[in-house]
Amino acid sequence: MAGLRSKTMALALILLVRSLSFFLPSSAKLQRLEHPLKHDGSLSLLVIGDWGRKGEYNQSEVAAQMGRIGEELDIDFVISAGDNFYEDGLTGIDDKAFEESFTDIYTAKSLQKPWYTVLGNHDYRGDALAQLNPVLQKIDSRWICMRSFIVNAEMVEFFFVDTSPFVESYWTDPEDHHYDWRDVAPRENYISNLLKDLDKSLKESSATWKIAVGHHAIRSVSEHGDTQELLKLLLPILKANEVDLYINGHDHCLEHISSRDSPLQYLTSGGGSKAWRGIFTPNSDKLQFFHDGQGFMSLELTKTNADVVFYDVFGRVLYKWSMAKQLHPAM
Repeated sequence: MAGLRSKTMALALILLVRSLSFFLPSSAKLQRLEHPLKHDGSLSLLVIGDWGRKGEYNQSEVAAQMGRIGEELDIDFVISAGDNFYEDGLTGIDDKAFEESFTDIYTAKSLQKPWYTVLGNHDYRGDALAQLNPVLQKIDSRWICMRSFIVNAEMVEFFFVDTSPFVESYWTDPEDHHYDWRDVAPRENYISNLLKDLDKSLKESSATWKIAVGHHAIRSVSEHGDTQELLKLLLPILKANEVDLYINGHDHCLEHISSRDSPLQYLTSGGGSKAWRGIFTPNSDKLQFFHDGQGFMSLELTKTNADVVFYDVFGRVLYKWSMAKQLHPAM
């Protein structure tokens, strides 16, 4: 009972901080949420991106397998890598798509954990502020969505980064789309403040593992490919601060790419619903795994090991990868 009570209190604290953060300006220091580890000091989670289609395009099938794997791993939370509601985000806080694409789909008991969520470009095409509004937690308490924030779990810190404002074409050539840049414009100031706050937070971090999460890929061999703005502006900060993993969605596939000039690993989990693009464009980094289809990713962490597994729409294991961390003895 004590363990359950402590987890309940921790979630309540997360929601309180989250509610307060909604009213802070976008240039404020990155909000920091605390998430407890398991009693054995480990952490396990699932990652899903590009999903919100009211169960269609195999979204429900992927969700069912997430529930099964989530139970096997006794997951602590879920990371959503953005493009949460297609095609154009939510129309407002009363949009039924929130329940039809989220609450009514991810019903498994194992998935009734916090969902730490970033916005994708499709989310910005609707009412972006609606997804950020804490009132949605009255409909589904799992929903924790901010532009950029930190989740601290003692041995690991997750740095969630709002990547859509980086993509210049969304501003200069939006085609037939409207992007909700309220509290973001002007772009240059927003990106400058975000990168400054991110760099400062990374430098201050004493976590064994540093993991960055964004919607857009830095490296990808699928339809969208590399995001040039992130290569130029975000990647140098991640490398300089020895970030271990960069996790994203955007391309509707599953990928693992290794940097050739740093320990950084790029992990794409954007197979939450519509997929099968049929496009492959290699880049200069090392491709370890690519699945042009639906599925999701799990991550298990201890102080010394990170274990990544990609699953397909049927919950079958497609690929496993592990990374060991050398702990430096205390001086």
